[in-house]
Amino acid sequence: MKTSAAAPPVRRARRGSPRAALVLTGLAVLLVVVVVAAVSLGPIPVPPLDTVRVLLHRLGLVASGGGQYELVVETIRLPRVLVALVVGAALAVAGTVMQALFRNPLADPGVTGVSSGAAAASVLVLATGATALGRWVLPAAAFLGALAALVIVHLVAVARRDRSASTLLLIGIALNALLGAVISAVLANVPDDRNVRGIVFWLNGDLVARTWEHVAMALPPVCVGVVGVLLLSRDLNMLLLGESAAQSAGVDVLRTRRLLLTLAAVITGSAVAVAGAIGFVGLVVPHVVRLVIGPDHRLLLPAAALFGGSFLVLADLGARMLLSPVVLQTGTLTALIGAPVFLLLVLRRGRRGAR
Repeated sequence: MKTSAAAPPVRRARRGSPRAALVLTGLAVLLVVVVVAAVSLGPIPVPPLDTVRVLLHRLGLVASGGGQYELVVETIRLPRVLVALVVGAALAVAGTVMQALFRNPLADPGVTGVSSGAAAASVLVLATGATALGRWVLPAAAFLGALAALVIVHLVAVARRDRSASTLLLIGIALNALLGAVISAVLANVPDDRNVRGIVFWLNGDLVARTWEHVAMALPPVCVGVVGVLLLSRDLNMLLLGESAAQSAGVDVLRTRRLLLTLAAVITGSAVAVAGAIGFVGLVVPHVVRLVIGPDHRLLLPAAALFGGSFLVLADLGARMLLSPVVLQTGTLTALIGAPVFLLLVLRRGRRGAR
C-alpha cells in the first residue's frame, strides 16, 4: 500500500479563542512596525524614535514633533505610506468578499469589471489631457468609471432576470474584455508619446507623489465600505454554504449579494482612484490569511485588512529602496511577489487534493 507523509494540519483560529486574539494582535503590531519602518527609511534616513514622535504628534498625543525630520515625515513619506495602507487593506477586503461571493479562489476585486471601468475612465482622461483641469480629475474619473461598471453589470443582470453569482461573473468577464479593448484602442491612437507613458505607468499602479489629498479621498469611502462588509460578515459566512442554506437561515440572498458587491466596488474604486491598477493584493492576501485564521469572515476580513495594509506598505517600501536610486513601480513589485506566491498556493492545493 502506498503511503505518504501527511503535512501537519493548519490550526485555524475560532472567534473568541486566544489564538484568534493572538493572530489579530500580531497582525496589528506588524502593521505598526511596518508603517514606522516605511516612514523611517529613504534617501534621508529618519531615526525610528523621531518617526514615532512625529506620528504621535500627528495624533495629538505629544506636544512636539520630530524637529528637523518633521517636514520629511509629514509632507513626503507619511501620506504615501497611509495611501499604501488604505489601498492594501481595501484590495484585500474586496478580494476576500469576491472570493466568498463567487466561491472561487481565483476571484479578485476586478472580477466584475470594476477595476477595468476605473482604468478605462482614467485612460480616457489621460489621453485627452483633461488632467490639466486639476489634480482631482484623474481620481474622480477612476471612481466614476468603477461605479459605472458596477451599474452596467447590475442592469444587464436585471434585464436578463438572473442575478445569480455565475451570471454576474460572466457579465464581469465580458465587460472586462470590452473595456480592455477600449483601453487598447485609446492607447493605439494617443498622439502624444508622453501621454502613452503616463497611461502605462498608471495602469501598472504606483504610489509616487501621494499627498494628504489622496489620503482624504480614499480613507472615508474605504472605511465606510470595510465597516459595511464587516457588519455583513455573518451573512457572508452563510453564503459560503450555498444559496438555499443561506435562505433557510434567514438571509436575503439577492439583497445581501447586491449590497456586498456594491460595497466591494466602492472599496475597489476608491483604491484604484488613488493608486492605479495594483494587482495581486486582492488575490493573494485572502489566500494567505485564510490558511492561518480559517474561513470565518468575522475574523478573516479584519485579518485580511491588517495584512493587506502591511503587504502593500512593504511592497511600496521595496519598490523605493531595492534598486535605489532606480525606483520600481509598486504594482510591478506586487506582481513580482504575488505571482510566485499564488503559484505556490495553487501547487499546495493541488498536492492536498491529490492525496
